[in-house]
Amino acid sequence: MRIRVLGTAAGGGLPQWNCGCAECTAARRGGEARSQDCLAVSGDGRAWYLVNASPDLRTQLLAAPELAPAPGTRDTPLRGVLLTSGELDHTLGLLTLREASGFTVHATAPVRHALHHAFPVGPLLAAYTGADWHTVTPGKPVDLEGGLRAEAFALGGKRPRYAAHLPDRLPEHLPDHLPDHGDWVTGYRFTEDGTGACAVYAPGLADWTPAMDAAVAGADVVLLDGTFATAGELADRTGGARRSPGMGHLAVHDSLPHLALRPGPCYLYTHLNNTNPLARRTPPEVLAAGAEVAREGELIELP
Repeated sequence: MRIRVLGTAAGGGLPQWNCGCAECTAARRGGEARSQDCLAVSGDGRAWYLVNASPDLRTQLLAAPELAPAPGTRDTPLRGVLLTSGELDHTLGLLTLREASGFTVHATAPVRHALHHAFPVGPLLAAYTGADWHTVTPGKPVDLEGGLRAEAFALGGKRPRYAAHLPDRLPEHLPDHLPDHGDWVTGYRFTEDGTGACAVYAPGLADWTPAMDAAVAGADVVLLDGTFATAGELADRTGGARRSPGMGHLAVHDSLPHLALRPGPCYLYTHLNNTNPLARRTPPEVLAAGAEVAREGELIELP
């Protein structure tokens, strides 16, 4: 299995265009930027899937040699996209893929519904390319090209702001109707056929749940939510009132004890907010828990 970390920042990136916090100022001065969170994964190195499609996707794809078209062609190894949520920083990049000859999009029922109605990416793409939409159900594995299996697991019911007006239940006439769905946010556990190599991706972790416990068991690498270093970070650094739990993100300080109790996987924090000091330096307590901060553009190869 191969994993290309295309981007490691939360929505807005680092530096964020309208922010003058200490981290954004340092990033501007030092030229140390992080693009918005996105991942590419492959079981055989030939068929690749994106996990989320960030607003920075075009630049990220150009920086990934594995995803380049062969000389003389307009085809790439990109086969599809799996969405962990319907948030704008996870879905705006879908429009960048409008020039593709076709690709699959995997999303839970509420996210799929939102992307066809509240933010109609589906109808927009249909005018340009053949996007084949598939409904993801947590707990039910999906076989992907290249000997890769993906299994979603539920992480929460935090919906995007643009979808606040949508009903809690999908209309009965929809073929992908689910009676009650809080699956607005999911993680994915990827397993490679044959070797059994396993990777987990959970950039939107509101709390450490039994589903997260089951997902990390036996995993080789876990890329998890590193949005905020502490629960009160945003308030402390920008004067706002919002705390990380209310925004659907478990702070690094609060997830570290869980990591210490579950040794084995290589833990990498990703989806870092522009206010997060971990974007520039990794404190000793993170390293002591067997974790690191994901590097922009790094390639992870699992045996």
